[in-house]
This record gives sequence, structure tokens and C-alpha cells, in this order.
Amino acid sequence: MNILLTNDDGIYAEGLWALEKALSGEHKTTVVAPDMERSAVGHSITLLHPLRVNRIQTNGGSGYAVSGTPADCVKFAVLEILEARPDVVVAGINPGPNVGVNLNYSGTVSAAKEAAILGIPAIAVSQNRNPDREYGVAANFTSILIDRITENGLPSGTFLNVNVPACPLDEIEGIRITRQGMSRMKEAFHRRTDPRKQTYYWQGVETRIFDQDKDTDGLVLSRNYISITPVQCDMTDHQAIEDLKSWDISLTKITT
Repeated sequence: MNILLTNDDGIYAEGLWALEKALSGEHKTTVVAPDMERSAVGHSITLLHPLRVNRIQTNGGSGYAVSGTPADCVKFAVLEILEARPDVVVAGINPGPNVGVNLNYSGTVSAAKEAAILGIPAIAVSQNRNPDREYGVAANFTSILIDRITENGLPSGTFLNVNVPACPLDEIEGIRITRQGMSRMKEAFHRRTDPRKQTYYWQGVETRIFDQDKDTDGLVLSRNYISITPVQCDMTDHQAIEDLKSWDISLTKITT
């Protein structure tokens, strides 16, 4: 199977090469990733600057470093680098969870979403933050999940967002199929002054607020379960369509 690997932490990130190590024994893997960290860039793409690509050797393997976003990497790999479309795209392993509203900001998630838009099955993989944990469990679980995708397929325009606890395998409670929560961060801007007496701000995250519904991604992850959330590229609120049709919206209300 041909697998495209990417991330948003840059081509030298440990989690990316843990995936490559776990998957390259049974599959043909190609690494195409940003040349530097591009965390929290969402689904942005590069239009106003040229993209530059370099072949690099690192971590016992080789890959393509792209001067763009995670979504750029997927597009460029499919359209320019790979001889054939990949069977699966895997983005990660992100060092830190991608749950709740973070899905809207995550470059990891957006790389998988870009693949789904292109009609390619995709997985975004993240591991709960813990600097002392390695990525072996998350990488091997991803390999298992790829096999299940091969057997069962995914609906068109749907990809999987996976979050793995940062703990030993025997401490993981199990696997849960979840929905995206609306959990968010309690955020703040930290005001500082530079040596020229100019004010600047660092955007900071203070506290994570989890949904309390038992089937949401963040709460499940916090209880040491692996969370698997199917995510759709179609952002239409289909339930709201009929409600909107009943609104009194008319051209006759417009004045000139």
C-alpha cells in the first residue's frame, strides 16, 4: 500500500518518523512535510509566495521538505511528487491533543482534511501531551487502523481524527468512537514591552475546558481512552436548512 505521511510540526519532528518507522516495513511510505513547524495554521494554503521543495535525509530516512503549510504538502505530494495517488494519507503524530474546537486550528487535522477533499482516505493522529512518552503505541495503533480502513473504507469526504493517551499500553482503558466536542481553551493575551518601549502580545493558553458529555473526544481522551472521531469536510448544518427556509427573508425587504 502507498502511504503519504505529513504533519504540522515540521519534517524533523519525532512523531512523524515514529509513524514512518511503524509503517514502512509493510507499506511504501513517502514523507512530505513542512520544512519548519507550522502548528495552528489551520487549512491555509500558499498563494502569494512560491513553494520550495528540498529532498532531505534525517532520522534514518528521507523525505521532502516543503516551504508551505500541511495542506500545501498534501496537494503538492499528490500533484507533483508521487507517481500515483496514495492509498492513505496519515498526518501526525502530533505532540498534543487535537480535540474540541482545536480541530478548526490544527494543521495536522487540516492535512487529513485536504486528503479527504481530494478523495483519499486519511487519518489525523495526535498523542496527549507528555514529554516523557514515546510514540510507539500511537504509531502501531495507526497501522492497525489503516488495515481497518482498507477492509471497510471511509465515506467520501470523511476522515478520522484520532487521539491517543500518552501512557503505557496497559494503562489505556480502551477505544471509543466519539464526536467532536466544543471544548475550548481558556485563553489570554500576555502584554509585554520590548527594549524600544513598544508593546507586543503573546497569545497564551491557560486552561483546557472539556465537555462533560461522555461521547466527546476530549473527555474520552482525558479518561485514557483512544478517541476516534469521523470528521466530514461538508460543513453544512443540514438540520438548520429547513429552519432557515421558514425565515421571512425576501428581496422585497431591500431598499435602494
